[in-house]
Amino acid sequence: MEFTNRIELSDLQEAVNKIKTEIGQVIIGQHLTIEYILTALLADGHILLEGVPGVAKTLMAKVIARTIDVAFGRIQFTPDLMPTDVLGTSVYNTKNTEFEFKKGPVFANIVLVDEINRAPAKTQSALFEVMEERQVTVDGTTYPMSEPFLILATQNPVEHEGTYRLPEAQLDRFLFKLSVGYPSAAEETEILKGHNDRRRLSDAVNEVKPAISADQLNSLREKILSVHVEEKLLEYIVSVVGATRSHPALFLGASPRASVALLNSCKALAALRGRDFITPDDVQELAFPVLRHRIILTPEREMEGSTPDDLIRLILEKTEVPR
Repeated sequence: MEFTNRIELSDLQEAVNKIKTEIGQVIIGQHLTIEYILTALLADGHILLEGVPGVAKTLMAKVIARTIDVAFGRIQFTPDLMPTDVLGTSVYNTKNTEFEFKKGPVFANIVLVDEINRAPAKTQSALFEVMEERQVTVDGTTYPMSEPFLILATQNPVEHEGTYRLPEAQLDRFLFKLSVGYPSAAEETEILKGHNDRRRLSDAVNEVKPAISADQLNSLREKILSVHVEEKLLEYIVSVVGATRSHPALFLGASPRASVALLNSCKALAALRGRDFITPDDVQELAFPVLRHRIILTPEREMEGSTPDDLIRLILEKTEVPR
């Protein structure tokens, strides 16, 4: 018997396929990372991309931004960057003898924050309000962001000189932390073929066309809200996240914000893959990008060489899966 979705998802599938086609013109491989970025886009969540230099983190963010017909902003974080360089500042207008607010680069729909861990805590704090509440308050006046609003941040996990650890409160505001790895040998060969054909990368990026509009994206997000979730799966999410708070190997566990993030992202991933319901497999798959930046290992476990992903895997193995 053929299964029929209770929600019409054909337009979502069509939009996602269009976006993937446009991205595929420039980005070779990284299929799962791209799928997760689209999942976060549908779930209205910010993304932290972590990877060594040269694995196309920035390029990926720029290309994905071009596939959506919205305003794009870019901020290169540096140690001398000030909060006003991100948010904007009030400037005195001599014509009308009044101060006018000049908006900063964060006032866009998709904002690429390159090397986010290069700026000190004072500048990092400038992102707190805008990431959580989608608004900026300057000199007592609140300026709402236009929808959709997404922060795509990148950082290098290897180089530590001249970098600052991101505050836990800021990390908690990212829906996903995605690790961008090296391409396979076959994928790297395809990359070299592209360069060998003497096709300039900037030309390839400029050929990427918008696949959907802001209104279409907002409409697709509304559909995500209707994805069905059984109560036992809600309890499963709570059990997985709750286990991080009592595990002896963890110094800090995940907050209820992580539970909400896991629920919303599972609904988005299910719809993206053509289902109007979530499964335990969705929870197990997305537990890694949702939780890895929200937990802190004890010093003893870190010295043993354990990683957040190792602990998440252990928790998933020990948590009873609903039938």
